[in-house]
Formats: sequence, C-alpha cells, structure tokens
Amino acid sequence: MPNKYSKAELNKFKKSIEHKISLIANEVDIIKEGLGSSSNKQGGLTPDSIYSVHMADAGTDSHEQEKNFMLMNRGSDYLKNLEIALERINEGSFGVCKICNELIPSERMMEVPNATKCVNCKEKGKLGLV
Repeated sequence: MPNKYSKAELNKFKKSIEHKISLIANEVDIIKEGLGSSSNKQGGLTPDSIYSVHMADAGTDSHEQEKNFMLMNRGSDYLKNLEIALERINEGSFGVCKICNELIPSERMMEVPNATKCVNCKEKGKLGLV
C-alpha cells in the first residue's frame, strides 16, 4: 500500500474539508449571533427571560446559554482541526498514520478528515498498547 494519496485524491479531500469548514463556520456564526444578545451581566438571564418571574424559567434559559457556548466551542475546535487537516494536505502528510506510517483508508479520511491515526493504532492507544 502506498504511503501517500495521489494529487487527485488529495484534491477530493481538500474540497470535502473546505465544504465542511463552510458549513461548520456558518453554524458557529449562527450560535454566536444568538449568544451576542444574551451574554449580558444579568446572571445568565437572556433579554427574553428578564421578565420571567419563575426561577425554573431563568434556569432553563441559563442552561440553554451554557449549551450554546459548549456547541460554539466544539464547533470552533473542529474548525481548527479541519484547518490543520488542510495544512497536512499541503505538507503531504495527510492520511498517513502518525503511529505506524501506513495510509489511513480513504473512507475514514472522508468521514473524519482530521484523523491522524488508523483505526488499529487508535484502538491500541485506547487500550494503552501504543
């Protein structure tokens, strides 16, 4: 098995990653817009919940805000990982397992473009064997 993908395959991965970046960036922007108006100094209360007189309503609003922050952070982290994957394409190390130096199957790289380990090495790592 060769230790590099062809230029055509790398171009296919690059287009897929760029598409994912576009989708995730849009989702993160939507979440940021929603948080922009609600991230005030009112103890987690959103402008809509200022008039809530019930503590449960305020708690629900606060929980939703925390969930949105978590989703935004997760999306931002994923964006960074996708950008690193694009850098690996440019370097020529994309799709090569950093443990065994074998080519990671293209199906895995299409689904998880930020993968740096093949499935076998990843599982061995979870078991503490690598």
